[in-house]
Amino acid sequence: MRKLRFNPRFLAFLSLVVIVPIGISTKFYHGMGAQWVSDYLGDVLYEMAWCWFLFIFFPTKKAVWIIPISVFIITSCLEFLQLWHPAWLQAIRATFAGRMLLGTTFVTADFFYYAIGCLLSWLWLRQIWQIRQ
Repeated sequence: MRKLRFNPRFLAFLSLVVIVPIGISTKFYHGMGAQWVSDYLGDVLYEMAWCWFLFIFFPTKKAVWIIPISVFIITSCLEFLQLWHPAWLQAIRATFAGRMLLGTTFVTADFFYYAIGCLLSWLWLRQIWQIRQ
């Protein structure tokens, strides 16, 4: 009996296909805890989506921990970028895609949720890497 092997890129892609629609839907959720879901759960899912997206292109054992750290640093820089308001950047933020990718308002609590998203991503990528073997 052969051991079933999974392609880590495929598993990351499949994870991404599931999480992106959920992440986008957090911006349209209007039920209980809507503000937390929109503001903070969306942050967690945003981090996870970027980590899994990058893993599709860099599916290595070393990338399992480098990607979440890199995503945390980059998205933290994007958070600080929200303190800067030149007209051209405000024009980008005025679009749905700009709001989703760059955000609009600096919130220090976001860093905590970014860290949670990256930690969960690291755990998931570690599982994907172990399944592959």
